Amino acid sequence: MSMTEAGKGRLQAVKVGFIGAGAMGGAIIRGLLAGAVARENLIYYDPDPARQKQMAELGVEAASDLATVMQAQVVVLAVKPQVMNAVLESIRKYAGRGNLIISIAAGVTLKTLEAALPESRMIRTMPNTPTIVGAGMAALSPGSRATPEDVSLALEIFAAVGRAVVVEERLLDAVTGLSGSGPAYVAVFIEALTDGGVKMGLPRNLALLLATQTVIGAARLCLEGEMAPGALKDLVTSPGGTTIAGLHILEEGSFRGLVMSAVEAATLRSKELGKG
Repeated sequence: MSMTEAGKGRLQAVKVGFIGAGAMGGAIIRGLLAGAVARENLIYYDPDPARQKQMAELGVEAASDLATVMQAQVVVLAVKPQVMNAVLESIRKYAGRGNLIISIAAGVTLKTLEAALPESRMIRTMPNTPTIVGAGMAALSPGSRATPEDVSLALEIFAAVGRAVVVEERLLDAVTGLSGSGPAYVAVFIEALTDGGVKMGLPRNLALLLATQTVIGAARLCLEGEMAPGALKDLVTSPGGTTIAGLHILEEGSFRGLVMSAVEAATLRSKELGKG
């Protein structure tokens, strides 16, 4: 049995708790409800009445306090980085060796997490916004006490809402700069494609549909069709045709260099925020 299969078997048998059921936490809960975890094995704690209403509609049990949610074998800390220290302090007396703690808070290091909860096993993750629609990309970094089975378990959780990989913690800033911030870059590109279509006479709704589906299709060719981006570019580009004329303009504007610089800038900013 592979590690992933072992993790999947365990995931169906353990209780998963969430501290925070906001956009990201709620999205993961919905993904797990689609089949990875039985409804009765999910529990959450969130004092926000709006979140409580959303979870009640899904039939997910609400914990009355942090002590109750910490009885789950796996606890996902789905809270903002600025409140993480307060949350860690609040759950410290409940966190034991039986808990696998998964943090999705950007910039909160494994060193900080392990120092705050010295008996629990820790995994730090960086998911991204498309998790909300089940198309997320998450990178996981296990702490010093996490076992291979813990990692498999975490991979299964995030596979329920997209794709997940394991990386060294030192690479998480680059992950943040690329896939964490990347949806915003792609959104700007889609918006620009749409505006280009409008400039050339297309109705905006039609231009937006064309632009968005084109990005989805190109991405699927690269991901599912296993076609290298360069090969896709060459496939579309005919000698002396329309596409090469457009690509020439992008190259004159240093399009690729700008995108690389954006990833670099976001990565460096992530490092700054992590230190501060």
